[in-house]
Amino acid sequence: MLHLFHKAGFSVGIAHCNFGLRGEESNGDEEFVRQLAQAYGFPFFAKHFDVKSFAKEKGISTQMAARDLRYEWFETLKTTNGYTYIATAHHANDSLETTLLNLTRGTGLSGLHGISGINNHLIRPLLLATKEQILTYAQENALTWREDRSNASDDYKRNLIRHKVVPVLQQLNPSLEATFIHSSAKLSSADRLLKEMLDEWASGVVVKEGEQVRISKAKIVLESEPGYRLWHILQDYGFAYAQVEKIVEGLNGMPGKLFESASYTLLIDRKDLILKNRVIAASDDEIKIEESQSEVNIAGRLISLYKKSRNSNDELPSNKSIVSINYDKLVFPLKIRKWEVGDSFRPLGMNGARKKLSDLFIDSKMDRFAKEQVLVLLNGNGEVIWVVGVRLDERYKVHGRTAHILQVVVS
Repeated sequence: MLHLFHKAGFSVGIAHCNFGLRGEESNGDEEFVRQLAQAYGFPFFAKHFDVKSFAKEKGISTQMAARDLRYEWFETLKTTNGYTYIATAHHANDSLETTLLNLTRGTGLSGLHGISGINNHLIRPLLLATKEQILTYAQENALTWREDRSNASDDYKRNLIRHKVVPVLQQLNPSLEATFIHSSAKLSSADRLLKEMLDEWASGVVVKEGEQVRISKAKIVLESEPGYRLWHILQDYGFAYAQVEKIVEGLNGMPGKLFESASYTLLIDRKDLILKNRVIAASDDEIKIEESQSEVNIAGRLISLYKKSRNSNDELPSNKSIVSINYDKLVFPLKIRKWEVGDSFRPLGMNGARKKLSDLFIDSKMDRFAKEQVLVLLNGNGEVIWVVGVRLDERYKVHGRTAHILQVVVS
């Protein structure tokens, strides 16, 4: 590939990863590539990695660790040095082996067409060439190369497929690589077309609301192949196909069931599937609010407090984020915290009747995620003044005899 780039007059940099897995052989590979880059007059970049420690830390195989470290570094080099593309020398045999590996693990359409030739700024110019064709080109142009000794071992699954499985398939079809290249192109086209169609369909099903994502249950269950459609959406949030099958089974059941991926929680609610990021900062504990304070921060929200003299002609704004409270009944310090099971109050408009917050949430059909975020403002005597963003307590409403008010704004 480097020889072709040089002949074409491309401006490239050469990046070499030294994982140190083969001792002096690894260092010999690095020196070989360094001299090659120097001969062609290309910039050379090399980096040593402790791949075994990284694999242990992440709980992944050495091969996966090497891949992750390699591409992360390539991205850094591309950005810092102003390159346009990252080019790797994968060929048709690599792609065939990838497809066969994917089949042994279980795969979908995306795993059947092998390695992608173009993936944004990652390109693989040799993907339509077989290993045999590349070796022939190297010999005809008097090019030298080095062999990775580990490629001869059957300790790795890919090598086992290369040495044992592919030769049998080549006996069945001597033109195996050429057949695979044509099949891969058709499967890749079908995969792109299907994704385009599903993306268009999903645009009418998925709604993003702040940090949450809502997926219409009705628009899932009424379609053909609901599992595959839903998986097309949820795979980007880390959900496996087996999980999606269970989610689909639960769509017609009672709401409230939770499913989790590594980074997201999915709630089956009454009308929607609701996705929420699991990476959430720890909630603040109960916070005291002294009479002199004008604002506090809790659970990512700013609570601003304004003491005002009551003027009977004043209009008192009231919505989910603003409430006016009878200041004359307050006992400082006030407190604010997340609601707790057992909390109760006397909701405004219910003639002083007491109601548990849990019952209030059920009546208002509040979903589980929304309930987790509800704050309560407490008087110094322990009474709930305001279920923040939901309802004021009847005892703390402003009336004709109120001399002062406390206006609380949540943002």
